[in-house]
Amino acid sequence: MSDFQGMEDMLNDFLTEAGELLSKVDNQLVELEKHPGDVKLLNEIFRGFHTIKGGAGFLNAATLVELCHLTENLFDQLRNGALRLTPEIMDAIMESTAMVRTMFDVLAKAQQPPAAGRELLDRLQAALSGKPLAVPAEVIPLRQPLHQACEPDWQALHHALLDTRAAPAETPRPQGNPGRRASDNPEADVVPVGRRETDKVAVSRETTIRVDTHRLDQVLNLSGEIGLTKNRLACLRHDLLSGKRDGETMRAFDEAVNQLDLLVGDLQNSVMKTRMHPIGRLFQKYPRMARDLARSLGKTVELAISGEETELDRSMIDDLADPLVHLVRNAVDHGVESTEDRRAAGKPETSVVRLSARQAGDHILIEISDDGRGMRADVLRQKAVEKGLIDADTANGLDERQSLQLVFLPGFSTKDQISSVSGRGVGMDVVKNNIQKLNGRIEIESVPGNGTTFRIALPLTLAILPVLVVTQNNQPFAVPLSLVHEIIPLEAAQIRPVGGRATMVVRDDVLPVRTLATLLGREQQGYPRFGVLMQSALGAFILAVDGYVGREDVVIKPLEDVKPRGIAGATLSGSGSVVLVLDMQQLFDATPGIHDERMLTAAAA
Repeated sequence: MSDFQGMEDMLNDFLTEAGELLSKVDNQLVELEKHPGDVKLLNEIFRGFHTIKGGAGFLNAATLVELCHLTENLFDQLRNGALRLTPEIMDAIMESTAMVRTMFDVLAKAQQPPAAGRELLDRLQAALSGKPLAVPAEVIPLRQPLHQACEPDWQALHHALLDTRAAPAETPRPQGNPGRRASDNPEADVVPVGRRETDKVAVSRETTIRVDTHRLDQVLNLSGEIGLTKNRLACLRHDLLSGKRDGETMRAFDEAVNQLDLLVGDLQNSVMKTRMHPIGRLFQKYPRMARDLARSLGKTVELAISGEETELDRSMIDDLADPLVHLVRNAVDHGVESTEDRRAAGKPETSVVRLSARQAGDHILIEISDDGRGMRADVLRQKAVEKGLIDADTANGLDERQSLQLVFLPGFSTKDQISSVSGRGVGMDVVKNNIQKLNGRIEIESVPGNGTTFRIALPLTLAILPVLVVTQNNQPFAVPLSLVHEIIPLEAAQIRPVGGRATMVVRDDVLPVRTLATLLGREQQGYPRFGVLMQSALGAFILAVDGYVGREDVVIKPLEDVKPRGIAGATLSGSGSVVLVLDMQQLFDATPGIHDERMLTAAAA
């Protein structure tokens, strides 16, 4: 392995491990705020910061070492009883951990971070001296913008690491003028830590997966058993080709094929498990965020987390981060009442927001609930009409569940004033779109005065997609099974034109009918025999198809060189034929429904 690669791997390992450790420290700080006399907790926080400082020293990140050293000393005095934890000291500590995380972001670009602001360092020094601390003007956000860093220089990082090995990691190097603020000269603050000769890409994070050795042993054992079964099949194949087709040989061949089928299924499951990670690694980021946001809003909120051990595909955990940030922030900002309102309603001043995960069959259920004011369906309908998102007639026809779903419309907001937290109507539509990209769905339950629950259902993994295989003009297509509710026979007498569009009444609901042929830009040959009742981001509708094959679990292969409109990828059926996997959202966006009624009428004739 080259020195460049070694240095990059070392930095990447530090950022991954230190980032998880810092998230754990943040959560422990939130707990410490509730139990300031917990010496055991203080010791754990102290050790966490000591570990981060040691790694930063090995990387020669002197500014990070200095900040960690001051904060670590503060924890030491708190655990020894020399200082008493006050809200002002906790604010300074929280500001310090936020700056540490921001420094991690700079290190991730292979650059040395600039020094922390003089104001923060002075507040930490004052706390260590027992002096009163000034209350900061505002709560420091989790990630603070730093000055634009220079391009990396991996050779400099290599030499810096070699030099550091001979020096003790505990001692920060001189910083120059300690009285100068970091913002006085941005270019002087940033120390380059790497340039790759072939590219200028920042160090990647979260590109590796930690796998339990027990799971790897399972994969190896299954691979060995498959090898033995393969050899057995090879012998039986030789016997069959030699004309040996007695009952015992055929029975042995059938048993070997069944054994191979079972082993391949077990191997597939075992490999999928290597991609699974506890969702707690994602959840641990949110207590600190909820605490800071609640404090900035003058609220007291406790984030209760459960189901951290629930496992989910690693790639899905990454894509879940932003939607859950929106939902937790909305629960604290929108859902939870002010302290005065909670008192008036006879509720405890401290609100509880619950974030939980659990496995239900082949799905993962994630819930974000609060005990706040709840949502009223009539208010949501009124706001949607006022903002021009729907007309009054449409609003009057919505039931309670459909009314709650209005919060996912682009531009919808119940806030009358725009703040730095919310009110611009941006976020909830993105949440729903991102969940649906993961082949999941999101539902809302709310009781006015008692709170709101957002419930997310996700498949265990994206590597294997359950689909319904349908046929159109003798060609198979696959639609995600998460969108499918049922399959019903389709008859011409059931189709009614409404506003020039084809519709069908299903259990008193008037649903639009879209032919797959129209969506694909093709001519319908004959009358479609079946309707697939589907629920997408655009609501419920009937997809008219010629026939269906059934449910299959497929592995989607992307189409690199050519990607037709409305096609998410391709897979192979059990018979070996190519099956195109449909992107229903893209098909709907590109094709108006006005032609479906004409096509259905023409086909019926």
